[in-house]
Order: sequence, then C-alpha cells, then structure tokens
Amino acid sequence: MAVGAAASAAVHEGYVQLLDPNRTWLKNKRLILLHAWLVLFLATSANNGYDGSLMNSFQSLDLWKSYFGFPHGGKLGLLNAIQNIGSLAAYPFAPYLSDGLGRRRTVWIGATIMLIAVALQSASQNLSMFIAARFFIGFGLTFAANSAPMLVTELAYPKYRAQLTALYNSLWYLGNICASWSSYGTEFISNNWAWRIPSILQGVPSLFQFFFALFAPESPRWLVYKGREQQALHTLAYYHADGDETDPLVLFEYNEIKAAVALDREVAANIGWSALWSTPGNRKRMIIIIAIAFFSQWSGNGLVSYYLNQVFDTLGITDATIQLMITGILAIWNLFWAVGASFAVERVGRRLLFISSCIGMLLFFTLQTICSAQYAIHGSNGAAHAVIAFIFLFYAAYDLAFTPLIVAYTVEILPYSLRAKGFNVFNFVISLALIFNQYINPIALGNIGWKYYIVYCCWLAFELVFCYFFIVETKGLSLEETAALFDGEDAQRAVMATHEVRHDELDEKSSGDLKA
Repeated sequence: MAVGAAASAAVHEGYVQLLDPNRTWLKNKRLILLHAWLVLFLATSANNGYDGSLMNSFQSLDLWKSYFGFPHGGKLGLLNAIQNIGSLAAYPFAPYLSDGLGRRRTVWIGATIMLIAVALQSASQNLSMFIAARFFIGFGLTFAANSAPMLVTELAYPKYRAQLTALYNSLWYLGNICASWSSYGTEFISNNWAWRIPSILQGVPSLFQFFFALFAPESPRWLVYKGREQQALHTLAYYHADGDETDPLVLFEYNEIKAAVALDREVAANIGWSALWSTPGNRKRMIIIIAIAFFSQWSGNGLVSYYLNQVFDTLGITDATIQLMITGILAIWNLFWAVGASFAVERVGRRLLFISSCIGMLLFFTLQTICSAQYAIHGSNGAAHAVIAFIFLFYAAYDLAFTPLIVAYTVEILPYSLRAKGFNVFNFVISLALIFNQYINPIALGNIGWKYYIVYCCWLAFELVFCYFFIVETKGLSLEETAALFDGEDAQRAVMATHEVRHDELDEKSSGDLKA
C-alpha cells in the first residue's frame, strides 16, 4: 500500500506541475470554447431535473388533475414511475451505443427521441397518451444521460475536470427551478396551457443538443480505444494547449490514456458484463456504485422530490399557489448548495463530503420526523413550520455529496473499458430505486403517515456507516491514476510507465531544441 501511495503521489506531483497557471478558462479562447461544448452536455442533467420536477408541479395544478381524471394511488404511482420504466427499457442498449457510436452521437440520439416524446406529451389528449409519452421521455433520456457525463469527464481540462463532473448532477436543480417556476407562473392560466407550456419547455435542452451535439469534439479516450490516436492527440492539443501537440501536458494525457487503454485490453481483451465483478478491484467499485445509487434515492429525498404536495397536505398546507412557491424556493436553495459543493470537491475531498452529508441528513431527517409526529399528534402549527425548515436543512446536507458526487465519483472510479457499462448499472439501480419509491411512498404515506419516516432514519444511519468504511478518497488524481487505488500494482506500473515515457519524450524534445 505504501508503494502504491508513493507512486500515485509521484505521478500526481508531475501531473500538477504540467498545468500552466496562466491557462485559465476566462483567459483562454480554446478553453472558453471547450466549456461551451461541455455546457451543451451538462444540460442533459438539467433536462433530467426538469422532468423529475414536472410531475411534482403538475400534481399541484388543479387543471392538470381534472383533465386527466384526478389520478391518485396506484395510478399516480404509475404516472411517476413510467418515466423510469422507459429508462429501464433503454439500459440494455445505452452502453453499446456509447462505446460503439461514440459519446456525442449517443447524446444526439437521446435528444432526438426526447424531442418526439415531449411533443407527444405536450399534445396529450388522454391519460394513456400522456403515459406513453412519459415512457419515451425516459427511454430517450437514458441514452443522453449515459453518454453526457462520460464525455464531460473525458474531455474536460484536467484543472477543471472534478468540478465540471460534479457540476453535471448539480445542474439537475437548474431544471428543477425551471420546471417549478414555469409551473408556478402558468398556474394562473385558466385553461390547459397551464400544463402544456411547462411540458413544451422541457424540450429546449434537447433542441440545442439536436442541432449542435454532432459538431462537438469527441472523447479522446473513445478515439484512442477505436484506434484513432492521431485525432485524439489533435483534440487534446487543440483544447488543452492551443493546438500544440508537443505540449508536456498533452503528451502526458495522451500517453496516460494509451497506457490505460492498453492495460485494459491486456487484462480483458473481450470486455463483457462479467468484467464488472471479475476482479477484487471491480467488485469493490460495483459495491460502492450500487450503494451510492440506492442511497441517492433512498435517503428520504424521494418523499420530497416526487410527493412534496402530499407532504404539504399532511401538514395542512393545501393551497396550490403556496405549494408551488415553496417548491420553487426549495429548488433555488438546492442549486445553491449543490453548486457550492461541486466547486469544493478538490479542496475538501470526496470522502469528507460524503460523511458530512450522511451526518447532516441523519440529524435533520430525525428532527423532521419528530416535528411531523408532533403535528400529527397535537396539531401544532409551529411543528408544521419546523418540518418545512428541516426539509430545507436536510436538502442542504444531501446536496453536499449526493447531488454533486454520485455521478462524478462513479465515472472517475471506473476504468475506461468498463465506464459505459458500469455507469449504465449505476443508472439502472437509480431507476429501480425510483420505481420502488414512486410506488411505495404514496401508499406508505397514506397508510401510516409520519411513522414511515422512521424507516428512513434507520436507513440513513446505515448509509453513514457504509460511507465511513467504503468511500475511497480520489482527490487530485486523474482518471487513470484513480484506477490504481482499486486495481493494485499492475495499474500502478502502467501509470508510472506513462510518467517515464513523458520524461523520455521531454528529454528528447529538449535535446532536439539544443541541437537546433
């Protein structure tokens, strides 16, 4: 362990020294262009957040409920779950498109399906048509959501990679804000455009991706894996070093990617699904990935994300305008904390953020449970207001890690050859957890009320114990260096070999300059 740690430290030290302190995204035109492309793919998460919040907002709109026959119980559960059922249907295909056709093409395919589905949803004439549209929204979103974060993390400038990848899932709340406040504004329209307009707006991110995604740069790691090494080198040089293919940072990244891809092929020439658990390192990865995927939806947040209106009803807050306003304010609050945590990941570290998040969630959800019980038993208005306050505090704690890090941490601990498949498993588990929540939560809330919260209090205690013992710190490491923390000495030797190659090339370059 000591040798491995020393190797990683040595490589990381050289890696950091190669970063030009004067090359910042505000001062460099190529980095500004690169970040503009990355924003296009970061919008996938905002689109996901918009969809996740749209159903919550619709459930507070009387016109939507009356138009579709006041869905409740199992029918309401199906309406909320059908999007994730559509996602499940796409999961078997998404990683093969991401690895076969490339990241950007897969995002474009997802955006195209999304646009068709949004048009169907916005024009829905009955509940069956609306449910079908929701299914295809989930189906298309899966393709975009599988490829977009991988492209962001594989294309980003090293100095900003961790922050941008963490920002991906944090922008879920940007979509949340747009859905909440557009629904709040259209609530005053006295016809069906009150829900059709927010539905149409859901297609805006997909519209931009449809027109521009195919013009964006492709992942250098995907290009190397497909044997297009010169194109990968050109992409790295163009965006990371103003076109200089002999830049030390570019050579380091290029050789590191080549070494990692070569090692992946040597270890598993025929990569299949079984590779996800075939080695101790991969088994540890999958345990962590599956766990944080479940935790992201089973931490009590599902009660607020999809059934906030029912929570309000149990507290006596039944006015639709007030419900929509609180939902919109909560979305802004969440975005503030999630974005703040995204920019802190390299300073604070992943492990501390995960543990702090679990402690905060356990504390505030327990207090929320106590106040909910006080309101249910004694009818105290003060207790009802306290519940709202603790919901906000709970989400501040949740947003420290389980918004910014679940996607970022998943893609960075997976080696390239398994990244698409492993990330697909992550999304699949989230969908399973969501479907369970969306069916069970309304039934449990209706039958046992606040007592259902006690289940989540116990589960949050388990999450804290798990994160303490299993989360591995990856602060300051490149994607290839992170693999060494899980895969042991072989991965360490590959990383060190890359480091040596970089020094040899720099020495040759220096000798050539002297002879000239």
